[in-house]
Amino acid sequence: MSPDELEGQHTLSTATTRYDELRMRDALAAMAGEPDGNGAPLSRPETLEMLALSEVVIRKAGYGRQAMVRSARGAGASWTEIGAALGTSKQAAWEAHQRWIEDQSRQHEQTGYEGLAPAAVREERELAGEPD
Repeated sequence: MSPDELEGQHTLSTATTRYDELRMRDALAAMAGEPDGNGAPLSRPETLEMLALSEVVIRKAGYGRQAMVRSARGAGASWTEIGAALGTSKQAAWEAHQRWIEDQSRQHEQTGYEGLAPAAVREERELAGEPD
């Protein structure tokens, strides 16, 4: 399955749980050395599922990250504070958020319903402001 297919089937929590289950089984099999029923290595489909799930987790965490950046800006946080909370510079945090806004705008242009409509894009840019 592709990440796109799995993304619609999982929340961040369920994707993480399934990924952890597969990762743990894979680690136990590697430690056991030989399959014994409980330590059987992952099958090819399971290995590919784990790989696709890792991408789903990254995507969903990224969506949540931008939502938290928006919340922080709405609460009055500066880009310096946001950058510090993300472990990066204010400029890098601001630029990542600008890319997210552009991606959301492009997604809406392509689908007509996903992403951010033009009015929402303007609101996001106004909220984001310039790096302080």
